[in-house]
Amino acid sequence: MKRLFLGLAANYSREDRLTQLFARGREEDRADLRSFLSRKYRGEAILARNGRSSLALALKAYFSPGDAIIVNGFTCYAVYEAVVAAGLRPVFVDINKVDLNFTADIIKQTLERNETRGNQKLNIRGIIIQNTLGNTVDINAIESIANKYKLLVIEDLAHCAGAKYDDGREVGTVGVATALSFGKEKSIDTIAGGAVILRSKPHNQIEAPKKAPKLSDYLRSRLYPTFGAMARRLMGLHLGGALIRFLVKIHWIEKSADSRLDLKRTLAKFEARRALMQFKENSHRNIKPIREFRLVNSRDKLLKELRSAGCYFDGFWYEKPVSPSRYYQKTHFPEKECPNAVYVSQHIINIPQYYSKKELQKANAIIDKYTIKEGEE
Repeated sequence: MKRLFLGLAANYSREDRLTQLFARGREEDRADLRSFLSRKYRGEAILARNGRSSLALALKAYFSPGDAIIVNGFTCYAVYEAVVAAGLRPVFVDINKVDLNFTADIIKQTLERNETRGNQKLNIRGIIIQNTLGNTVDINAIESIANKYKLLVIEDLAHCAGAKYDDGREVGTVGVATALSFGKEKSIDTIAGGAVILRSKPHNQIEAPKKAPKLSDYLRSRLYPTFGAMARRLMGLHLGGALIRFLVKIHWIEKSADSRLDLKRTLAKFEARRALMQFKENSHRNIKPIREFRLVNSRDKLLKELRSAGCYFDGFWYEKPVSPSRYYQKTHFPEKECPNAVYVSQHIINIPQYYSKKELQKANAIIDKYTIKEGEE
């Protein structure tokens, strides 16, 4: 029976695992990646330890402590953490259920409500666009709103490097800055690392990270695909989960949401080499959303039925409007103002696009039974 696993480096082939384990890098590889990103996204490229650090650097470059910034109401804790680390206030706005992004109309309503708050009015200065799961926003409409209210746009490419907006522009070439994540299962996946590209002159001076990764982070990045393969092989013996829990406990595996924000450290040399290779490979591909999503009824029951069929889909994005759930309370998420985000988080299941239709045939047949049809909500 074919077993499917989300996470656990499921997108890494045997060749990929060996490459990650034994890849070599030089200082020139970092310089080559910076040069490539500077040309591709037309700005000054700075390499960072991970995606949240990249985003925090972008925010620090253009905003002042106390400023507020609009954030997609269906996102990960890393985005919230980056906003707070920059001394800013996140303003979560609701999403639509079609592509899981905010719209220009939703942003406009948020800004108009803010204008009526008198002394409690927030100093909203920018927008983070994340193009959720690789589904792109209506960029022209959002740019129009941003220009009207003099808001700066930061593009977060964790889900969408290489994708294009409907008007033909490549994602990452629109706002004043672009933040990239090279983390697990992202568009560019070297397990760790990130970058920021500053296109407009920064309002504030920021220092580029120069320290090498910690040895523990370096080794985790090397070994994660191998550990993932070991765990998948042990799933048939019901030991894979126990292995992963043990490796997490002894810190040989780090959950993505627990990756530390660090503005002093950069990515490893071999990660820079791997990232550049993937960028070049992707330039010849038709970039698709990184995950397909469905909205389903009785999600817990569905996941149980999938597990019984040997299909493990518990690692979906996201089970809370700001995931993971263990950090959700820290965000003080405004659930009443974001009902669609709450609804989607309760009903979503999603599937990485690196699985083939044949591999997913059994799983899709089960998921179809639970999928919410249009008009049933």
